[in-house]
Amino acid sequence: MRRLVYCIASTLDGFIAGPDGADPTGPDGFWPIADDYLKHLAAELPEVLPVQARSAFGLTGEGIRFDTVLEGRRTYELGLRAGITDAYPHLRHLVFSRTLTQSPDPAVELIATDPVAKVHELKDSDGKDIWLLGGSTLAGALYPEIDQLIVKLSPLTLGTGLPLFSPDTPFDPRTWELTEHTVLQSGAAFLTYARAGAA
Repeated sequence: MRRLVYCIASTLDGFIAGPDGADPTGPDGFWPIADDYLKHLAAELPEVLPVQARSAFGLTGEGIRFDTVLEGRRTYELGLRAGITDAYPHLRHLVFSRTLTQSPDPAVELIATDPVAKVHELKDSDGKDIWLLGGSTLAGALYPEIDQLIVKLSPLTLGTGLPLFSPDTPFDPRTWELTEHTVLQSGAAFLTYARAGAA
């Protein structure tokens, strides 16, 4: 069965963006991206790089871990504001929204139904693992379905911002087993956790 993997960049204090939800790595962003971080992504998680970065690294072809990406409307709209209608054309791209009525890109599928039901359908189909890109609202809705966490931990603190999971996520303590870890010279760490007790 395919796994749902929440692969997300986080600060040391558990935030994925500032309070306004704007792109923290964009031209006016505050989130530094070191060269060794990008090189590690290109080597180990090439499919999570957006199309422009993949082009810069000469990456082509299908992903090694994922063949599908899920994101919420607000996260998707960050790309739209930058003029990018599909940042991940190398993956099946699903955007969950009850307000968007027409996809800005023919390759991007809009899903207005229950995210949990859709993830069950995806898990039961053939393919590679499913990448949950975010944001925190979609991650909160899919919290019980997450099989693996890949936290790209940045040596950065914000004080406040958007957390890994929406504050509306139900209280449901879970334990995770560390299965892989890489610490880079720049101070970033890649931490992979499997849900404890998952088959």
